[in-house]
Order: sequence, then C-alpha cells, then structure tokens
Amino acid sequence: MKKLSSKLWLLIVLFLSATVIFMYIFTNFLYEQLYVEDTKATMIETGEKLQAKYAGGKVSEELIADIEAFAAYSNIEIFAVRNPRELSACVPFEIDYDALIGTDERQQLLSGKAITKIGYEERFERQIISVILPFTDQNRLEGIIYLYYPLAKISELAKEEVILLSTGAIMFLLVAAFFVYQGMRKILQPLENLHQAVNQMTKGDYDVRVNVSLNDEIGHLSSAFNQMADAIQRDDEAQKSFLATVSHELRTPISYVKGYSEAIQKGLIEEEKREEAIQLIVREAARMERLTNELMQLARKENVQQEAQYDMLVLAETIRDALRLVSQKVTAKNIKLVLRLNEDIIVIGDEEKLKQVFINIIENAIHYSYEQSNIIIESDIVQSQAVLTVTDYGIGIPSEDLPHVTERFYRVNKARSRSDGGSGLGLSIVEQIVKQHKGNLKIASKLGEGTSVFITLPLMEE
Repeated sequence: MKKLSSKLWLLIVLFLSATVIFMYIFTNFLYEQLYVEDTKATMIETGEKLQAKYAGGKVSEELIADIEAFAAYSNIEIFAVRNPRELSACVPFEIDYDALIGTDERQQLLSGKAITKIGYEERFERQIISVILPFTDQNRLEGIIYLYYPLAKISELAKEEVILLSTGAIMFLLVAAFFVYQGMRKILQPLENLHQAVNQMTKGDYDVRVNVSLNDEIGHLSSAFNQMADAIQRDDEAQKSFLATVSHELRTPISYVKGYSEAIQKGLIEEEKREEAIQLIVREAARMERLTNELMQLARKENVQQEAQYDMLVLAETIRDALRLVSQKVTAKNIKLVLRLNEDIIVIGDEEKLKQVFINIIENAIHYSYEQSNIIIESDIVQSQAVLTVTDYGIGIPSEDLPHVTERFYRVNKARSRSDGGSGLGLSIVEQIVKQHKGNLKIASKLGEGTSVFITLPLMEE
C-alpha cells in the first residue's frame, strides 16, 4: 500500500503546485486587468477633464497655471507644455522625445486621440504609465498634457496582506495535510486489510474474511473477495471430501482383493471356497475399474463435448437401443415397460453418451422399482424441446435427499448402494452429459410412491 499512498501524495502535491501556478497567473491577470487598467482609465479621464479647459488658439499661461494647481492636489503627476520637447525640463527622468512622440503618435494626437505608454523607469525602479493628450486647433498641435504615474508592485499592493495570506496558506496546508493523511488512512485501510487477507489466503487460510464497512468501489471489492473466498473454501472442502470419499471407496475393494489374493497365495482358503474367493476378487476389481472410469469421466473439462461426435439422432431409436441393453434386468424383476415414444423427435448429440444417460436412468428405475411393477418411458415435444420422462413406481427418494442426488458420491441408501456396487457417481455423470448437450435434468419423487426423471434436450434446428 506504500506505493499507492506515495502516488496519492504525489498527485496531491502536483495538484497544489498547479493551484499555486494558477493563482500566480491569475494574480498577474488581476494586476493587469484591474489595477493597471483602472489607473490608466483614471488618468485618461483626468486628462480629458483638463483638456476640456482649452478653448483654442495658443495655450495660455493661465491654463498652464490652472493645470499645475490641479496637479498639486492630485496623486498623478501632470504637466501642460506648449512644446513637447519642454517635458525634459519638467519630469524628473530622461525622456526621449523621438521615442515619446514619433510620426505615428503625432498623427494620433492631431486626430485628438490620447497616447498611453507603459515602461520601466530606473529612477523609480518600477513601471511608469504615462498618458499624453493634445491641445489642437485647426489641425495644429498647440501643446500637450502629460500625465504619468509610477505603478505600484504587486508586493506593495498587498504589503500588509502578504503576512496574513502566507500565514493562512501555511495553516491551511498543515490542516489540509492532516485531514488528507487521516482520510487516506481511512480510505486505504480496507485495501490494507484486503491485502493482508490475500496473503493469508495464499498461505492456505481459506477462513479469512474482510469486514465490509463501505458501500463504494472498495466495499464492492471486499464483498467480491469474501464471495471468492467462500467459493474457494467450498471448493477446497469439496475437493477434500471428494478425495476422502474416493479413498474410502477404493479402500474396501482394495482390501478385499489384497486379503483374498494373499489368502489364496498362502493356501489359507479351502479348495471348495477358492472359486468363491476368486469371484469376489473379480467383482471387486470390476468395481474399482468402474469407479476409476467414472472418476476419469467426471474429471474431464466441460468443453469435452467439442471432441465428441454429434450427429442427428432419432430419439426413439436411441432409447430402444438402451432398452435392449437392460432387457435382462427388466426380465429378472418381471417389470413391464410402457413405451410412449414420439417417433418424429430428432436431436443433435453424441449417440454413445446419450445412450449412457438413458441406460443409467432406466437401470436406476429398474433397480429401485418393486417387482412386477411398471416403468413408463415417454418422449414428446414440449415448448420446442424434446423431453424424455422415465417414471417408476418404486421406493422413491426422501425429500431431504432429493436436492443432493446428483452430487458426487451421494447415496440415498448408503449401505444398500455400497453392497450392490453403486458408486454414487451415476447421476453426476448423467447431469454432466446432459449439460454438455445444452439440456436439463430434473428429478421428482415421493417416498414410497416412485420417481420421475425428466431429461430436456434441444431439438434439431430445421
């Protein structure tokens, strides 16, 4: 967080520097626009009032005396002369006549316009503003009024206020720095907490959470972190549970295979029971093979369907192919199959994978149905989608177990499922394959009455 705080401090310094530069430029602007322009306007106005006293002809001594008398009470230096060259004897600094009144300036005076000049004067060590107004009669320049005023420096204008302004600026910067520091601590503290939480999580502590006290971007980021932490923790717990379950599932058949193999090898099993032991080893080995195959299938990525062979399939024919493979189990339990299949439904999919789905669903229906009961298998088009329904009238599924039956290794009747070789992965695989085909799996059941499984698949686009 130090880097971020340094960046923020740098940004503030740059902002304050830009503010100082702006104020400097703005102050000079005010100096030029307000003070200088106001002084010039005042001098021109004063000169025009004195100019109005001139009645024409030669400039009289009385007029010059009147102007000098007015100047004695004015803060502006004012001189009236008949010949502009006489100014050198009047003003307390050198005047270059040719620079002061050149050809262009003389024409301007003859037209009755005032001339304004601003220049630096070493004697006063400051800028001098001067205004020249003409006394003209019949296109002749009879004399001029010369007004000048030493412009005050900005520091002189605010001489008394400079200390107050400087003190106020320093106090403001100190107070601003304090509140900025406190504000930055408050703003950056959640980020620091978030940084510490991330470090803890990288060390394997998935229980860490951050307090969400703000409803801004940082608060939203903290909430997102907590949600991510929840998801990671759930995934970690699920992974641990998955590995523990896999270990447990494999431990039993491995112990059987190992124990009976060693017993046969050491001759501890009687001849008449050896065949039974070998069959048990074969059964447990097949169980391990089936479990590892199912685990490999579940471990595949969700985009595995891109590698599968998708073809146009007549749904009714694929269902009948699956039924032929489970016909022996149907006969063994004396179950009657009721088929209500729509022969016109065509879907796009992987035939072998969909057949695996149908076999799994139908085998479950057979397995948990009562003997001599019915299983109804229907297919139809509902809202522009193909829907396969498999309904049995068996033992059903308890309502508290129903939301979990597609979870890996979840068993409704754990003892019975393990004894008959079930892994608890069948419906997880079914759900995965259905999702790969952009379909949906739904299960409805009532305990003691039976179960209905609904598989929805997209129709082939025409």
